[in-house]
Amino acid sequence: MDRFTVMKSFVSVVRHESFAGAARALGISRALVSRHIADLEHQIGIRLVNRTTRSVSATEAGKKYLQFAQRILTEIAAEDASMVAMRENAEGELSVVSPKWIGSLDLGDAVAAFASEHPKIHVRLELGGLSERTYDFIEEGYDIAFHTKNLRDSSVMVKKIAPLQFVLCAAPSYLRDRAAPATPLDLAHHDSLIHVNDPVWHFSKGGKKFHHKPPRVVFSSNTYLVLQKTAISGMGVVLLPVRSVYQDVQAGRLQVLLPDYSIPERPLYAAYAPSRQLVRKVRVFVDFIAEWFKQHPMLPRR
Repeated sequence: MDRFTVMKSFVSVVRHESFAGAARALGISRALVSRHIADLEHQIGIRLVNRTTRSVSATEAGKKYLQFAQRILTEIAAEDASMVAMRENAEGELSVVSPKWIGSLDLGDAVAAFASEHPKIHVRLELGGLSERTYDFIEEGYDIAFHTKNLRDSSVMVKKIAPLQFVLCAAPSYLRDRAAPATPLDLAHHDSLIHVNDPVWHFSKGGKKFHHKPPRVVFSSNTYLVLQKTAISGMGVVLLPVRSVYQDVQAGRLQVLLPDYSIPERPLYAAYAPSRQLVRKVRVFVDFIAEWFKQHPMLPRR
């Protein structure tokens, strides 16, 4: 028998001085209340109530156990109320993890805007160290993880935040002595800067797809920010996230190449632990970030 259930029955019996009164208060049968008390006395090994034909009263041991049971039940009720408040109120600590290259884009601006608008939610954003296994972030103590790969893991919930667009570009200094590529095939004659996780570039135009594996790789890195700086220095052609290079394209430090060709977008996902009753702070955060990206679209000037 569940100990907390029999505790409730015991407290109610002592309070009403009656099995019948306790049964009415709890909405259960008198026989079940009587069984609860008997089971509790059997578990503890001592009589807790004195039974007569007219009334029920606590024994000396019962009075002591009553204080203990009331304290335990009060603490449980208070903790339950605290959990309900956590679920229903947007407040408390929120731990977020993101790959460096995503967090270094304007995701940081979005999170900062959220923190400013929701001061009762204390956000901790960490960049890097994200496991390839989508559910590891939960085991590591994070509430939310950002991803750009399709997540089919049933152990996590996901919400698409925004599409991440990519653009092929190079610095004007690099193109000064070279003809800009007119088709993806022309890229075979250009120096390329490659992200180690993206060795093949994909393009499409008019329903036709093109796949290009640069043969002349002069520099590679595992971070787009380094590739971006290298491209600005004039070392070669590079594929970069639009949200990262937007200002450099606007300022003329980088020039968009193959503007008539489409480059596949990548979805930005927010992943979080599954729950039938989602903690409100998580829901508020995810919805805010998704809306922020809708309100801050970025398209490079062609």
